[in-house]
Amino acid sequence: MSENGNSSAQSRGSHGRKVIITCAVTGSIHTPTMSGALPVTADEIAEASIEAARAGAAIIHLHARDPESGRPSAEPGHFRPFLEKIAKETDAIVNISTGGSSVMPLDTRLAPAREMAPEMCSLNMGSMNFGTFPMLDKYSDWKHNWEPELLDATRRTVFKNTFEDIEAIIEDLGERRGAKFEFECYDLGQIETLGFYVKSGLIKAPLYIQFVLGVLGGAGASVENLVAMKTLADRVIPCEYHFSVLAAGGKQMAMATMGAIMGGNVRVGLEDNLSIAPGVLAESNAQQVVKIREIIENLGLEAASADETRALLALKGRNKVNF
Repeated sequence: MSENGNSSAQSRGSHGRKVIITCAVTGSIHTPTMSGALPVTADEIAEASIEAARAGAAIIHLHARDPESGRPSAEPGHFRPFLEKIAKETDAIVNISTGGSSVMPLDTRLAPAREMAPEMCSLNMGSMNFGTFPMLDKYSDWKHNWEPELLDATRRTVFKNTFEDIEAIIEDLGERRGAKFEFECYDLGQIETLGFYVKSGLIKAPLYIQFVLGVLGGAGASVENLVAMKTLADRVIPCEYHFSVLAAGGKQMAMATMGAIMGGNVRVGLEDNLSIAPGVLAESNAQQVVKIREIIENLGLEAASADETRALLALKGRNKVNF
């Protein structure tokens, strides 16, 4: 329960409760060397997104890449081709990242969402160390020189989202352009920050909170950490909220399953995890969506449709975007 006596909206579950599946199809963490299934070009990202939506994902969380090198990109021109195809072929909710990558300045990261005005955007609730450099030890024959360079840079860079940055993003993309947010919380302090802004009136219900586990620099992927994050959110978020769970790496499915059991929603996708089982690379994003959907249904739950999700999160509608 929250300190105002409001339980999170997703904790009121029952048989047949609807679970929102988000698929994060490419991200900025993994690199082309790591998996041939990682989508890079606009056509590949569009195809991966469409397949994930058809498999049951209501929300598609999107980053872009330079189609020539596969390097993470926040160039709006790299987004538009796949956004238009996704919008034409599906009714999925498009969620554009404002995170980009840790080496991008704020204005660069926000450029795609400013131009496209999607229904949803992600919003990291604080600055943090965001270490991907341990993956350097897993590979030796790189397709591109930028791959080890980008991973190594995370030893000395900080992902920056100051209080001022958070306020600017909410005003710019939320109040001005009508987006709702996937509030990404990597640790307890970021949940406290979210609670502060809800109490101040800057952020209003309904909220969609993403508990992010398993990133070096944030909370590790454990049941104990998830329970602690959920318990804190119940205490400091004084309004209706919905939550989702993602785990970076091999604990993706286990932690998402735990989140669903606890009354929440789930996120999968090759941005967060390249495997489908221990030691087995996923063939596609859709394969992960199918697996988590089967788990959800085996728990007696159902995958929420895109329109059901729009209603639940009070989104502005797919006819009010710029793509």
